[in-house]
Amino acid sequence: MVHLVYQRKMASKIMKCGIKRVYLDPNKSEDISEAVTRSDVRSLIKNGMIWKKQKKGVSRGRARHIAEQKAKRKRKGPGSRKGAKYARFPKKERWMRTIRPIREKLKAWREDGTLDRAAYRKYYRQAKAGVFKSKRHLETQLQAENAFKKPLPKASEDAK
Repeated sequence: MVHLVYQRKMASKIMKCGIKRVYLDPNKSEDISEAVTRSDVRSLIKNGMIWKKQKKGVSRGRARHIAEQKAKRKRKGPGSRKGAKYARFPKKERWMRTIRPIREKLKAWREDGTLDRAAYRKYYRQAKAGVFKSKRHLETQLQAENAFKKPLPKASEDAK
């Protein structure tokens, strides 16, 4: 076994990397041992007998897997939670997600003439008071009270 410590050290300085990153071809160890000067080592690098190993990085594989899981809304159990219930999903956010679609629906019905202005005002105020849980709930309540001036189009029944 030929010791190539000197050649390895010289190659690391030439390639500007650490000694551990220098790879010496074990099949060409006789040729490498003959290299004494920096120019000899440079020629060995050029011929491919000595090269620089790739840096080891941190794999993103695990991080990607976790991101995929979170996209599927997994990993949300009690052990993963930091912060109180309403810190994670504030009451105002929940309210906005409920009220906006209801108000949009009421506005659409008012504009296409399904609801008259007085009925619109009444149900808008009820929506503001938190009477309706969803668009569907609003629609069933209005149908039960016969508030519509004209029948609803079929599209509203399909969109639940």
